[in-house]
Amino acid sequence: MKEDELYINREISWLDFNARVLQEAADQNVPLLERLRFIGIFSNNLDEFFQVRYATVQRIAQSDKTGRKIFGGKNAKDLLKAITKKVIEQQKETNNILTDIEKELEKEQIYFVNENNVFEEHQEFLKEYFIQKVSPALMTIIISDKLTQDLSNNHAFLAVKLSFSNPKKFKNQYALIEIPTELERFIVLPSIGNKQYVMFLDDLIRYHFDLIFNFFEYTAIEAHMIKVTRDAELDMEGDVSKSYINKIVESVRERILAEPVRMVYDKEIDPETLNALKGLLGIDSTDSLIPGGRYHNRKDFMKFPQLNRNDLQYSKMLPIPIEGLSLEKSIFKAIEEKDYLLYTPYHSFSFVIKFLREAALDPKVNSIKITIYRLSQLSNVASALINAAKNGKKVLVQIELQARFDETNNITYAEQMQAAGVELIFGIPGLKVHSKICIIEKIEEGKKKRYGFISTGNLNEDTAKIYTDYTLFTSNPKVLKEVNKVFNFLQVHYKLKKYKHLIVSPHYTQSTLVRMINKEIENKKAGLPSGIKLKLNAITNFSMINKLYEASQAGVSIQMVVRGICCLIPEVKGMSENIEVISIVDRYLEHPRLYVFENGGNQKVYISSADFMTRNIENRVEVAAPIYDPALQKQILDVFDIIWKDNVKARIINKATQNLLRKSSEKPVRSQWAIYDYYKNLQS
Repeated sequence: MKEDELYINREISWLDFNARVLQEAADQNVPLLERLRFIGIFSNNLDEFFQVRYATVQRIAQSDKTGRKIFGGKNAKDLLKAITKKVIEQQKETNNILTDIEKELEKEQIYFVNENNVFEEHQEFLKEYFIQKVSPALMTIIISDKLTQDLSNNHAFLAVKLSFSNPKKFKNQYALIEIPTELERFIVLPSIGNKQYVMFLDDLIRYHFDLIFNFFEYTAIEAHMIKVTRDAELDMEGDVSKSYINKIVESVRERILAEPVRMVYDKEIDPETLNALKGLLGIDSTDSLIPGGRYHNRKDFMKFPQLNRNDLQYSKMLPIPIEGLSLEKSIFKAIEEKDYLLYTPYHSFSFVIKFLREAALDPKVNSIKITIYRLSQLSNVASALINAAKNGKKVLVQIELQARFDETNNITYAEQMQAAGVELIFGIPGLKVHSKICIIEKIEEGKKKRYGFISTGNLNEDTAKIYTDYTLFTSNPKVLKEVNKVFNFLQVHYKLKKYKHLIVSPHYTQSTLVRMINKEIENKKAGLPSGIKLKLNAITNFSMINKLYEASQAGVSIQMVVRGICCLIPEVKGMSENIEVISIVDRYLEHPRLYVFENGGNQKVYISSADFMTRNIENRVEVAAPIYDPALQKQILDVFDIIWKDNVKARIINKATQNLLRKSSEKPVRSQWAIYDYYKNLQS
């Protein structure tokens, strides 16, 4: 079979995933303000896609290997065109969805105000707001024959054209106004009666053009929004005398002014203005131009004001208690007795903070080792580790400074921790450290005792409220001895360790998974119970896909829940007829990785930080942990079965008709709501 018959191109598959996010914005059963936030998520995703994936394909297309087939069997130049076409279609759909949402908001007495329909009651408020808050923050660039500075990456600008009464004497004047990112994008205006009003910051700026350009005697003025997205790849080569942190800092700074890969513009813009901007920015490829609507940087919808309208948002789901684990008692004493499984946000991330806080204060604790991939802007995790170091604990932190788009955040905390006496490891050349592990050593009655956790999620309090993730708390000495081996590898890279319990990348993940898949094939042929259940964010690795195809062809039943990119094509006769793939996009972002193997009736269950992507298998340090406690195994399997029965938010992916909601005549099951009820019932 041809490559494009075996695999879906990863870029196209990613755009199909983002289309599922857009489906949530279009869903009239989703609360109105949540629909706006899904528009924001869709836009933010697209920004990152162009900075990373599109930029990579563009570099290939511009190289000498333009005819080379890239992942999924497409030529790089053809792929750029296919991406651009698909994105333009999605942008049109976004505009239509926003129009629909705006009409629905008006039914709820919520109105958007622009510069052309300002009420007299709002004029004084807007003028004062502009003079006091907006005007001091404005960056206005008057354009002559060239740009005196490059446009910041992913910042929105108003491209302004000033016309004059005597065009022979005065040529058109152009200017660019940067929309200040330090200000709220949406301004809530005073209510009038029962009606609420919201104005875009950009429209407030348009409304006060007379104050900004009062020194020009123009006769006409028009403004249209543009946004430039730049290549986000970090350049880690160069001066060997520079520290790792300094290289990251410089690369992040250079990212701001990297090559443009996309310009989104208001499709109503004057062609003369558009051509002038293209020339100034050095954009000559039509594949890099994306016509859009009046407003860009729609990612700001993620922070749309709540307007005291709880009825237009998801109702709160309070974290459910975990029987035997308490925020008011010792976590160490609890996990000394048995393993515990945290499943955020159904359970509170505060258990992780409590665990680290307790370690920071316990006089018996002598060391803490932890890997960090992404921290929240205000991180209690970092605070607890600094607290521990100040209390004389030996604290070792592996912090990944190349966690894309969180580099600055991580650098800030790395410097704070280093100043407090925390020992930092900045990774291994060529490998990102993506594992989420922690090990704490205590001296009890003269003996060393270990406690720790292995997680699928980032140690980020903010994302823990919206990402579903597993964290295993354990004091199992055999498992934690191997966790310690991972830290030994991080400190001494050339010494390879062997593992009986953990599955560790980059050395063992693929070979271990292949061995377990082969076992399922053998069991099927021998008439023993067989089957594979996988929950992943993405699957792109050819070898793993081929191995799953082989298992399917041997008759092994494979159930897969894949949130994002899925290059595997399921349910193709003779190739993958025993593989079924669904994707769940709902209130929470599905983030945990889970591997389940039937193993002849003695099931093996693992939680993991690794997807089935080449980067996770070969280019990162990842850890998958076995779940040995039968009760915790049952919880994981029960939750997987709930997800598999979802017939409200489950999409069927990589079929001829992509992203169809999976329907059935059975009772409606919305898995995220059903999982919440499942954990509540565990407490009764």
